[in-house]
Amino acid sequence: MTLPPIAPKSDRAFMAGLKRVAAADPDIGRALATHGRPPIRRIDPGYAALLRILVGQQVSTQAAAAIWKRTTDRLGLAPTADGLLAVSDEELRGFGFSGSKIAYSRALAREIMQGRLDLDRVHRSPDDEALALLTSMKGIGPWTAQVYLLFALGRADVFPAGDLALIIAYQRIRNAKSRPDPKRMAAIAE
Repeated sequence: MTLPPIAPKSDRAFMAGLKRVAAADPDIGRALATHGRPPIRRIDPGYAALLRILVGQQVSTQAAAAIWKRTTDRLGLAPTADGLLAVSDEELRGFGFSGSKIAYSRALAREIMQGRLDLDRVHRSPDDEALALLTSMKGIGPWTAQVYLLFALGRADVFPAGDLALIIAYQRIRNAKSRPDPKRMAAIAE
């Protein structure tokens, strides 16, 4: 399966968006002026991207990077569904996969190989439909699906409101005593 290439967001478009947000929110404007713009993060769409995001669920950035490095050292830079299915559970544990990550990554691989998850359809679908298609898979929740749409498909109007790093960043930018819950973060993002 091949997905159509996605042109990376241009730096100009990215900066224009940041300027609009900064103009609408003085706290974000101050953070942008103080810390500079965040990097544009892109990953190629497909099974490997979903697997990489799944690996990063509920672990530190450093742990995710180490697990991903061990995975790609063995399976190549863009692991395939059939490649993952060919590796034993023991070997996946050696990469750092938990029991649930093994189950979810294998289930995802089977769903793709058997055509029950059509990533071409996900790619062509509007955000809400793409999110529904992805979250219908065991192990892919809203955060994973939203991160995939943002970083692999370049969808600008998706916000992972439950992302702890975003919640903490918002709390710091606002100098708030408490963290907003995901429901409040979604409302703030709107």
